[in-house]
Amino acid sequence: MVSITMPIDENLRAELKRFSWVNWSEISKEEAMKKLIFEKFMKTRKVSDKDNEFCEKVDWHPVDELPLKPSYIKKLQKIRKEKGIRFNSVDELFKKIK
Repeated sequence: MVSITMPIDENLRAELKRFSWVNWSEISKEEAMKKLIFEKFMKTRKVSDKDNEFCEKVDWHPVDELPLKPSYIKKLQKIRKEKGIRFNSVDELFKKIK
């Protein structure tokens, strides 16, 4: 197995040491895999079975990285402007559902 060393400044190193329980190597590997899978996805618009296993394991998919479509943003903005319904209790909510 190959090992990679990355130089980081002292401030970042001090910040990372605060999270001693975090496996930074594993996080780096996952992020590198995500980058590779995303690049392949952008070229082919497909995800291999092996890559899909990884995606399921880390609960991520290349489409998560794509920007939202303008039509979807408009739809979300419209929903945000709608007035919500207030309930005083969970029982009141369930009565409304029935």
